[in-house]
Amino acid sequence: MEQQYLNRLDTDTETIISKSRFIAYIRRTPTEESAKAFISDIKNLHKGASHNCSAYIIGESALIQKADDDGEPGGTAGVPILEVLKQEGMYDTTIVVTRYFGGIKLGGGGLIRAYSGAASSAVKASGKVVKIPVVPMEVTMEYTNTSRFEHYLGETDIEIRDTTYTDRVTYLLHVKEADRDAFTERLQEITKNTHDLDEHDVIQAEGAV
Repeated sequence: MEQQYLNRLDTDTETIISKSRFIAYIRRTPTEESAKAFISDIKNLHKGASHNCSAYIIGESALIQKADDDGEPGGTAGVPILEVLKQEGMYDTTIVVTRYFGGIKLGGGGLIRAYSGAASSAVKASGKVVKIPVVPMEVTMEYTNTSRFEHYLGETDIEIRDTTYTDRVTYLLHVKEADRDAFTERLQEITKNTHDLDEHDVIQAEGAV
């Protein structure tokens, strides 16, 4: 599964299960320090809550992982939250689920379902993006080729980052690395190889899931 991270930087959702309130907070946290700070902020915000359970994964290789049950029975809160992050392929992300106990015990299985469900709803509400390798390209061509070229671009997901008009037209484009060869072939066909092309090093760009 592609590793993904949050689209929106900070999101919260709330559900009621057997009179207990579960409020799930999710945030993009690129470092363990930022993850711990976020957890601390939520705990301070909900000092009167029964529990503030959390989990985070830091780094594209997911080397840093931590789950905290915060007083719930072992393995019923933090680990289910962490499993949601893993199943969703998330990294550089922290989820905190705050619980206000409603007087009805849920049991181990019920707690696992409640915390994992709250975490999943937060991920869904936030949305996700993936990092996609793209090649920044500067393409310069005659005005006579621009109409056909722009029509072609409109049929693709190639991103036009900038356009400069002088005696010729220069486009700054982001082309997916996987589409590089197909793009250059089509470009040559459109301009009859009268264009100038300057390719830059591959970068990681965001793409919506």
